[in-house]
Amino acid sequence: MALLKQIQQRYSVRMYQQRPVEKEKLETILQAARLAPSAKNMQEWRFIIVQAADTRKKLCAAANNQTFVGDAPLVIAGCSAITDYTMRCGQLSYPIDVTIAMEHMALQAVAEGLGTCWVGSFYEDQVKAILGIPPAARVVELMTLGYPA
Repeated sequence: MALLKQIQQRYSVRMYQQRPVEKEKLETILQAARLAPSAKNMQEWRFIIVQAADTRKKLCAAANNQTFVGDAPLVIAGCSAITDYTMRCGQLSYPIDVTIAMEHMALQAVAEGLGTCWVGSFYEDQVKAILGIPPAARVVELMTLGYPA
């Protein structure tokens, strides 16, 4: 298996081509997330795919003006609608489960010839307002996606 190769090739991409991501590649990346493990197999994650340039620019501002967020062809918001389940170990499951699913996406993106960047520096309240996310849901992470420049 070539998984170690994808892990070695993955890096945080902050410069993207303005080439759109093909629908088939995006669907494969989302399928990789769907197959990720989650506590009690709840799959509590929800992913918002942002393609519209004006919305990406607004997300850029909500992400401390990191320009690559607005420049990337896609931004994926990894969210959770179920935020109250605590695993026996004492940890909330949703941040762990969403993170696992998003890392599956990052590795599949490499296999598809694409790049990603984890974005943890953002104001959740602003992202929620921009994307219309309900107050009870949580935004765990943003991820840019596209062809590296």
